[in-house]
Parts: sequence; structure tokens; C-alpha cells
Amino acid sequence: MRPVDFQLVLVIVPGLLLIDLVPTPASAESVPFSCMILPGEDAASILMTNSLARDASCIVTCKFSTTKYDNNPQITCAKPVPAGKEVEMCRLTSGGDRMVKLTEGHAECTK
Repeated sequence: MRPVDFQLVLVIVPGLLLIDLVPTPASAESVPFSCMILPGEDAASILMTNSLARDASCIVTCKFSTTKYDNNPQITCAKPVPAGKEVEMCRLTSGGDRMVKLTEGHAECTK
């Protein structure tokens, strides 16, 4: 018996890359939102608008300062929102301290 020699030949054909076979990540877009301290200053309402042309999965985060040192309540809400609609995403309580101002916030919807 004679040993058999094998050669591996790699051929790359332009345009036949596997990139099209890998799912692309969903793209998120920033959308308008409002983090409002409610009367009484112990709760906040988190509103956002899906400004995209179709229904989307949306997420919004708001963080507030309070009158108490190192008490900075933060909330993140996520749910589906119809296209072009403004909705209340959720409410946040301060834990008994008076809310002073919004310190951070962002919102986005994924197509």
C-alpha cells in the first residue's frame, strides 16, 4: 500500500461570504421621553414616545436625586409601544424622600 497525500485547497469566492448567514443585531434608536416628578415630590411618572414608523420594543431609564444624601432612585421600564404613541411606561417612588431633580435619563426603541 502506498500512503496517500492530501492537499487542502481553500478557495475564496468573492461575494459568497457567510456574512449574510449571520443575523444582524437589532438597531435601537433614541426616542423622546419625559421623567416628571409628580405633585408631592415623592413619585415620578416616566413617559416616552415611540417615534418610529412601526410598533417597537422600548426601554427607558430615569434617575433622580432626593433631599437625602446618597438616595438616588432609578427605574428602568421596558414594554412594547405602538408606533407614534406616547405612553406612561411606569412610575417610581422615592422611598419616602422628596425628589429634587432628574439626574440621568435615556430612552430607546428597537425595530
